[in-house]
Amino acid sequence: MHDAVHEFYKNYGVNPGRTGCDLALHAEQMIHGTRKKLSAFFNKSLVEAGKEKDPNRLVFTANATMGLNLIVNGMVGPGDHVVTTMVEHNSVIRPVNHKVKDGAEATYVVPDGEGYVDPEDIRKAVKKNTKLVVVNHASNVTGVVQDIEAIGVVCREEGVPFAVDTAQSGGVLPIDMTAWNISFVAFTGHKGLFGPTGTGGVCVADDAEIRGTVYGGTGVRSAHPYHLEEYPYRLEAGTLNSAGIAGMSAGLDWVLEKGLEAIHAHEMDLLAKLQDGLSLIKGVKIWGTKNLERRVATMSVTVANYDAGDVGTILDVDYGILTRTGLHCAPLIHEHHGSAPRGTVRFSVGPFNAEEHVEAAVKAVAEVAADRPA
Repeated sequence: MHDAVHEFYKNYGVNPGRTGCDLALHAEQMIHGTRKKLSAFFNKSLVEAGKEKDPNRLVFTANATMGLNLIVNGMVGPGDHVVTTMVEHNSVIRPVNHKVKDGAEATYVVPDGEGYVDPEDIRKAVKKNTKLVVVNHASNVTGVVQDIEAIGVVCREEGVPFAVDTAQSGGVLPIDMTAWNISFVAFTGHKGLFGPTGTGGVCVADDAEIRGTVYGGTGVRSAHPYHLEEYPYRLEAGTLNSAGIAGMSAGLDWVLEKGLEAIHAHEMDLLAKLQDGLSLIKGVKIWGTKNLERRVATMSVTVANYDAGDVGTILDVDYGILTRTGLHCAPLIHEHHGSAPRGTVRFSVGPFNAEEHVEAAVKAVAEVAADRPA
């Protein structure tokens, strides 16, 4: 990824689509090629059927949050209703709440004790004025993976557009927009796709309709007084992060080479060892599900007699172990599980971790817990 970014800036560091010079054409070819790769990545069954997803409906943003803002703002207005869940990140919660402040309605579906949402509860929440269902695929707090395929069936039967936040699952789990009836996938580049920060986007289904809500330069048809309606310009404006997109493209190539199943199996094997080890430490509580099925390699814990932030600092300073502490920008799921207001210590396992890293983490937490026994 780093090499791809450097190579782009070194050899093709110009603005694509703004001129007819060879460098700009090369940059545009790279961007269009990345649109095609990502479109295929999120639409496996369509590709297997010998069809091509319209790559121009793959639009780039700075991250998943910006993509989710495009979706919510483009689909929901005053008097409309949106269905979402208590599992969501603030990248959904806050845009939805702002819509409610401006006259929309919202229903936050409550998950079960382990954090899973019943698809039938989504159906029960749908109203006549429901314009969007938006659901987090994998929780960034507990790692639970929702049954997106089943929720997609509900949305198809109810005739409601369906958006999925794949910030934690894009590049980690298979995602099939066509087979699962997903209207919009919001993704980020800097996590499972191994791209640079400041990259991401939205993949729009070929039959989905959405209003554009950002306006400005596109590099084409400059005399037109209004922002263009055709894709990708409908949802894009201004200069793209071309070097970042080159890096994300390289990251996707790495994921495809290694294989989603192999990467996920490695991560979950290590998560199982981490969970087993931490479960044996007195005073350590694991929040959310312990079921390793329908999970990504993320887990939240607390240590008795410690603030989560203090545990994270000790692990970092004294042991060189990096965690994330607090509410993780997902306050509602912490309220649901009872870990609010202080939050948890989150461990995330990646493909470059090894068993010795897990052993070191378990040993460190055991020593921290022993200093203040429960």
